Parts: sequence; structure tokens; C-alpha cells
Amino acid sequence: MPSQTPDMRQFFLYMDEKTTYPELVATVTPGLLQGVLNPLSASRVAGSAFDFEPELIRLDDDYSILNLYNGPSGVFKDFGVVFFGAVLEELLKDTGQAMVVTAVRGDTGVSLTNAFRNRRGITSVLIYPSGHIYGLDEAEFVTNGGNTIPIQVRGGFDECMRLISELINDRPFAERYHVTSANAINPCRVLPQAFYYLYAFIKIKKNLEGKDLVFSVPSGNFGNFVSGLYAWKFGMPVNGFIAAMNSNDAFGEFIRGGKFKPHPVVETNSPALDISRPVNYERLVSFFEEAPAVMRNMVFPSSINDEKTLQTMEWVWKNFSVLLDPHGAVAFAAAREFNGDGSRDSHCVILATGHPAKEADIVGKATGQIVELPEKLRNFRKQVSPIALIDPHLEALESAIASCF
Repeated sequence: MPSQTPDMRQFFLYMDEKTTYPELVATVTPGLLQGVLNPLSASRVAGSAFDFEPELIRLDDDYSILNLYNGPSGVFKDFGVVFFGAVLEELLKDTGQAMVVTAVRGDTGVSLTNAFRNRRGITSVLIYPSGHIYGLDEAEFVTNGGNTIPIQVRGGFDECMRLISELINDRPFAERYHVTSANAINPCRVLPQAFYYLYAFIKIKKNLEGKDLVFSVPSGNFGNFVSGLYAWKFGMPVNGFIAAMNSNDAFGEFIRGGKFKPHPVVETNSPALDISRPVNYERLVSFFEEAPAVMRNMVFPSSINDEKTLQTMEWVWKNFSVLLDPHGAVAFAAAREFNGDGSRDSHCVILATGHPAKEADIVGKATGQIVELPEKLRNFRKQVSPIALIDPHLEALESAIASCF
């Protein structure tokens, strides 16, 4: 967690709908990373990281959608990891070295490979759980002259995370290879996601017409949700955040004032939210411990089942001709429940975190539409082999890494 969260209203409140995303990032980054990046270096980071930006679509007086899948791998995580990669390269200044060791699954590995491609001084180690690895370009592997080392572990994602913790705590090894991580344990992954909340605010603030501003966030590991809370701490005027969960409802009881009680994971049609032990638990708790009364009146939990998810995808398509993936649909359904009969005078911004073509079968089932996969995302379906397949032991991981050098 950051040791401080600066008030950055002076940097973004004057901005308007003409401000580009790189301009916003370049302006607020020196305030976020005080003493680390100056305005000139922050401008280089923003220009190096972002040749894409979020897209805010106003649907009507009550709803807008913030599309976050315009990056290279079609998921919201692109915004955090490309910023992290650009910052790390800037800090290394062409002479230092760093090894970024990250537990990945799904699209995260592809997103990280894109973020670190051709970054000087950076080696990316991707640790996958059992199953298949998709979408990586073998030309990017260290063995072929690239900077990516994909390693598969005979075990689950939790074991991959445990290995990273053990690796970082093996100080001789970590110092030899200058180890860091791009998982959400690193605040430089989570904090830059606050930027797209600020971006949405400056794009929509003139059109709120006195309505309360509320964000509805698909919430599984709660990194995206916590990023929104940090945006509020930075000074963004906002009236509420909807924690839109699926049937797993990981933090619902806690947010309502009860105790956090993990339970077995239920498989749903919004798989990225199928989590019972969110890794951002401590971060969320810190907000409630610091300002419990404020959080009770600002954070609204919601649990959406599969049936309502499909119904919402159909409803959004019929009413707005917009396709949502299941995760965005969970957030939209939660926003509709929040607005209820219209007695709340709120405008809800729904975060669409993944490209609908990534869940084309479910989207097609709900809407009757054929969803075409963009050209840049088609190669992500290709299965690849890791550089090494190891047992879930620290010695095996360190040996696999060392063998690449």
C-alpha cells in the first residue's frame, strides 16, 4: 500500500473532455510519484506507454460505459501493466536491470508480454498454473533472444503466488536478479488504474446535470475497485462505488458490516470474478478502518447471478446496441439494481473490463449476435509450450530461471 495518497485536484480538476489520456497521465504522475519522476520523465512514460486510451460512451441520462479493452490484449489490465513497464524502464535509464516475476493466468501473460516488449533492462518471468498457455509469441522468449520466460507449475494459482513470495524473500537470489513483481501486490500495478477513473470524470463532469456520480465496478480480486477508491482519495468528486460481484459475493458480507468469511468458489459465466479470497483484502480493509462511516455510505455491494447476467447482456444490446462481456454485464446489472425505481438521482458509469469477443459464445447466446474477434486478438488463442515445467518448489523455480542465463 502507498505510504501516502496525495491530493491531486490541482492537476486534473481543470481538465475537460478535450484532454487526452496520455496528457492526463503525464500531468498527474509527478504528483503521484513525488520525487521519483519529474514532469519531463512523466511525459516520456505516458508517451511510451499509451497509444490507446479508454472510451467513455454516454448511453442516456442514467448510464455510461467506460470501455477498458482498447489495449493490446483487450483487457483492462493493459492500462496498469503498460504504465508499470514504462515507469520501470524510465527508472532503469538504460543501464540498470530488473526481473519482473508474475503469477499469471488467462490474458494476464499476454498483457505483460506486450507491456515489457523491447523494454531495455527488463526480463519478464511468467509463472502459470497447470493447464494451457495461450497467446504468447515464442519469438519473445529469452531462448530466442527476447525477454520473456514462461514457466509452468504443476499446481494452482495460489501455489504460483506462494512461489513469488518465497522468491522475493530469498534475498541473495532476489538481489542478484533485481526481482520485482507485476502482480497486484505491487502498488505500481494498482495505482495507475486510478487514472482511468479520473479520465472518466473529466469526460463526463459537464454533463452530469446535478446527478450523483457513481461507478459500477466488476469485482473479483478487487484491484480495480480499490483503484477507484484511490482515485477518490486523490480528490476525484464521486458519490459512490458499486462493488459488482457475481454469485461468489466475496466481500458482500464484509462491506455490509459483517466479517469476511471465505467460501468455496462457485463457477459462473463471469470467470474472472470467480474468487473467494481477494488478494486486495488488506487494501480494502484499510479504507474501512480509516473512514468506516464514509465507506458505509459510499460503497454498495451487489451480487448478480448467471441468469441476470445473461438477461442484462440482452437488455443492453436491445436498448443501446452495445455488446458487453459477462463481467461488464455483472456491473451493468448491479447499476440497474442500484438505480432501482429511479428514486436515486444518479448517473452510473459501468466499467467494461474485457472485449466481448473474448466471451463470444456467452455474448452470442445472450444477444443472438455473432461477435467477431479483432485481428490483434486472434493470435491469443494459439497454445504455446513453456520454457520449463516444474514442481511447486522454490529450488525448481530458481533453477529454471538461472538456466536461461
